Amino acid sequence: MSEKASQDTSATTARQDPAPQATGPTDTAHVAATIAADADASAGSIADIRDLSVSFMTDAGSITAIDKVNFTVPRRTVVGVVGESGSGKSVTARSVIKLLPSTATTAGAVYLSRRDGSGMLDVLSLSGEDLRRMRGSEAAMVFQEPNSVLNPVYTIGWQIEEGLRAHGLKDRRERRAKAIEILSKVGIPDAATRIDYYPHQFSGGQKQRIVIAMALVLNPGLILADEPTTALDVTVQAEILDLLRLARDEFNASVLIITHNMGVIADIADQVVVMYRGHVVEQGDVEQIFYHPSDPYTKRLLASVPRIGQRLVVTDDRGEVLERGEDWRSQPVVVEAKDLTITYPGHMMQPDFVAVDGVDFAIHRSEVLGLVGESGSGKSTTGRAIAGLQKVSGGSLRVLGVEMNGVRERTFKPKRAEIGFVFQDPGSSFNPLMTIAQNVAEPLIVHGRYSSTADARDYVGDLLEMVQLPRTYMNRFPHELSGGQRQRASLARALALKPSLLIADEPTSALDVSVQAKVLELFKKLQIEIGFACLFITHDLAVVDMLSDRIMVMHKGRIVEHGDSDDIMERPRNPYTRKLLASLPVPDPREQRRHREQLRELLARE
Repeated sequence: MSEKASQDTSATTARQDPAPQATGPTDTAHVAATIAADADASAGSIADIRDLSVSFMTDAGSITAIDKVNFTVPRRTVVGVVGESGSGKSVTARSVIKLLPSTATTAGAVYLSRRDGSGMLDVLSLSGEDLRRMRGSEAAMVFQEPNSVLNPVYTIGWQIEEGLRAHGLKDRRERRAKAIEILSKVGIPDAATRIDYYPHQFSGGQKQRIVIAMALVLNPGLILADEPTTALDVTVQAEILDLLRLARDEFNASVLIITHNMGVIADIADQVVVMYRGHVVEQGDVEQIFYHPSDPYTKRLLASVPRIGQRLVVTDDRGEVLERGEDWRSQPVVVEAKDLTITYPGHMMQPDFVAVDGVDFAIHRSEVLGLVGESGSGKSTTGRAIAGLQKVSGGSLRVLGVEMNGVRERTFKPKRAEIGFVFQDPGSSFNPLMTIAQNVAEPLIVHGRYSSTADARDYVGDLLEMVQLPRTYMNRFPHELSGGQRQRASLARALALKPSLLIADEPTSALDVSVQAKVLELFKKLQIEIGFACLFITHDLAVVDMLSDRIMVMHKGRIVEHGDSDDIMERPRNPYTRKLLASLPVPDPREQRRHREQLRELLARE
């Protein structure tokens, strides 16, 4: 990374042609600067995808990712491509700028209109200098994870200017002026100063804005946004969606947004393409897809989306509704915090950081307490303190009868067997070198319930069946399971010791909506049957409303609102809670327009 020219992390600044891709029958690589014959047919579109098929060569043979996909992207329009993981959404978007690996074989055609109106480009036939000129100036990509795009050793100004340099702008002052201008337009405050900052000096939402600025700086006609809001808080997500609308309304660009979030689609899309297993199963304008879906898959996708006010009801094998035998309010308190404070000590002359600032709450046995708030609010720190993974700085925190302020490990260790923890990303919490059986059996062996995985095998099989995974999955490794299956296995491991208390830290945020619905249903069923107390940490108010008995809203280390779920959702009193609710996109285009106006009114009062 010593040479600046060696770093290429975005399609807008690509200067090295990727390895050649095999293609279907097309003309030679340097033909197809303009496709005049198709100009009339696609006069109103910026991109035209025709019978596009992409397959990848693997050790197991050729795998078809998308098969004969057809749709167009009209000018100055936001087209949402929606579907679950593996449906082919991202492959389709990357094909538009020919950003596929060398193992890909493509067939069909992708036509892209030139921004100046001089004709159309046959993208799949481009290579070398033609391909580099097209990327960034005609179409640019915004990736899901800004940290994978931004180089940590260069200033963000240098990285924005890189696209301008690659496309021939040699005047240094002009490049800097353009970079400052685009940073201002995407909402980075004090752009003239912060242009010289490094990526780590920005928040996650600001980094995503910078990546969008990199895509917009050359004023392309098409912006490809691949899951640009998946890992963001709802308030930041709303800001990024406003920014993509700005690209359409002020920069006159079209936007192709890839997402599995139907609320995001309802908020921003003009037209929708629904994909399933590499095929387009339905497409049309946004209101037609939401109010009159014709394909069964689209109907299932919409039915899986969590909604505010929709309580989760689970049934047993006979179809009878499952309910708790006793009211949680009459149950003993499992966790109690009084004036709880958690401080991270400062380093390198930096002051201490107070992550949790004097909070009070209690969790009863068999209760689900939802803890919501944005990143940095102190949610996960609170959960880690309850699990004994974070030291308490002040106040009192009693967990299963043990005072955590000043606790010694030998005092708390016997209680660890009574606490389960479900992590946000089960892929990183599992040992990839161990089978699912070994991972699930690990807490059983550590706490002396069994001497080995072989001894625990029958019980591990029962645990997997409890979370609706076949026993045959015991011999698989974590990478051989889907995201939803790994999360179920993670839940089995957390429940292996039959805990009295379960802490679930964003357990469904990275899952597709249909998988999320199944995991939440399973979670609710097990909670009723086993009766454990639960702290459910999330930034998704719709999810927490489905599960929780009470909700705590956390902001900058403090509890700003606390009460029964219905009261918080229907009658929020704190302005921050109202802002969170207004920021949450709802899967209904008409209602979402009202939500957006409500959010703007709230922001105008701040």
